[in-house]
Amino acid sequence: MDSAIPSSVTPPPDPSAASPALDRRRLLQGAAGLGAGAAAVGIAGAGAATGSPLLVHRDRPLLPSGVQSGDVRTGAATLWARSDRPARLIAEISRDPRFRRSRTVPGPVVGPDSDFTGRIDLRGLPDGIDLHYRVRAVDLHHHRAVSAPAAGRLRTAPARGQDVRFLWSGDIAGQGWGVNPELGGFRIADAMRARCPDFFLCSGDTVYADGPVSETVALPDGRTWRNLVTPEKSKVAETLAEFRGQYRYNLLADNWRAFLAETSQVNQWDDHEVTNNWYPGEILDDARYSEKRVDVLAARARRAFHEYVPASATSPDPEGRIYRVIHHGPHLDLFVLDMRSHKDPNTANTEPASSADGGVLGRRQTAWLVEALKRSRATWKVIAADLPIGLVVPDGSAQEGLAQGDPGLPLGREADIAVVLREIARAGIRNHVWLTADVHYTAAHHYAPERAAFTDFEPFWEFVSGPLNAGAFGPNALDGTFGPRADFVAAPPRANTSPAEGSQFFGEVEIDGRSLALTVTLRGVDGDTLYVRRLEAARR
Repeated sequence: MDSAIPSSVTPPPDPSAASPALDRRRLLQGAAGLGAGAAAVGIAGAGAATGSPLLVHRDRPLLPSGVQSGDVRTGAATLWARSDRPARLIAEISRDPRFRRSRTVPGPVVGPDSDFTGRIDLRGLPDGIDLHYRVRAVDLHHHRAVSAPAAGRLRTAPARGQDVRFLWSGDIAGQGWGVNPELGGFRIADAMRARCPDFFLCSGDTVYADGPVSETVALPDGRTWRNLVTPEKSKVAETLAEFRGQYRYNLLADNWRAFLAETSQVNQWDDHEVTNNWYPGEILDDARYSEKRVDVLAARARRAFHEYVPASATSPDPEGRIYRVIHHGPHLDLFVLDMRSHKDPNTANTEPASSADGGVLGRRQTAWLVEALKRSRATWKVIAADLPIGLVVPDGSAQEGLAQGDPGLPLGREADIAVVLREIARAGIRNHVWLTADVHYTAAHHYAPERAAFTDFEPFWEFVSGPLNAGAFGPNALDGTFGPRADFVAAPPRANTSPAEGSQFFGEVEIDGRSLALTVTLRGVDGDTLYVRRLEAARR
């Protein structure tokens, strides 16, 4: 059963409070692999041998994009940083925010091949604690030249009985609405940071590689929106350097960079990491592009995505696709989908069956998802989809999304989803919820077989959020194939409203560690509560 009631919010921890030291027997046991033939360089660098202090001079390395953490899962997490030159990354980890007791974890050598970005994988993490980290870069040619530390915090996966609370949304710096210094960067980031979540799920459109920005945009009320502008953000991205520049651009937002330093992420991609509504094999008919082959653009975009987001190498796909499961303690398994890499061409989407390899997930990913759901022992199975199930999303005269407006039996890409829903029901899997973004407004959808043309599934909820900092649109029409009902919708008064005008949204999910109930709250640009839905866990 479920009910619409307010949820309680746990206050953020006091950063000035003293924390106990890490349990030495359970301390961090793993790190990113060291470069071939390279000796591990401690934070003290070459000065340790002589007792001389670190060299602090004007030409020491910088960490210009801050630090991030991601894919926090049971016993593990991934750290990320970017240097301004060839360097070795070094992390320091502690339960104490003052780092009075800490461990040093050597990271990778970073250079131009990765745009000086690098990840450090942490293993053997204790459950349910706030873990503080700081990263330094050690100059490869002057080992006594060490950057100032960039500090962050992550919350490890919870133990049994502990609550889980995370945010989700998507769509960052799109439709001409970029980093606005007058708003601290992204207006919504301050409200998200104030929630102090365990982690943040970005449901795609992490960047808008096809969305250049201009310095100013006139707003309907006479005000002026002001964007930071960089060379890479002045045109559509085509080269690897330009795709990398999209991620560096978003990290120019001061309040977003601060949020990411304090909040671990789980990232998936959608279309705008490459170009609008793309699919494999597409040849662009867009005068802005000199490179028309989407497969070439997608390969460059995928590389930049993996360089710039703190995603772990946990995908079971041998071709490096992005889907994976995050085991986040005993009560949450998060299934992160990739609905782009196997997507069919955009047609009317009325084919009687999807393509030979599946219409949107692909047969390998579909089989993986079904089996991973069957194996899951978590109380709640949250499926992170980068496309909504029942909303009609046109692409000109074709269809971009899963649905197409025909309320009958599954057609086209809907067939992939029908397989998943049928297998969930037949396996007796309970407590599954779908989260998505993509359509630039927020909504709550309930799906039920008694309203549907396809009836071989159990009722479930889908919640939609976004955009974070992009034009707001919608609402879209619902397709009746899976029996959706819109329980709540909040959309803008007109298309492409700016973040300055509101209609920017994020969602919040909380799992109560004792009752095991899952509560979803849809929030506005300033964190205001728009809608709350509490779902009771079905017991095994």
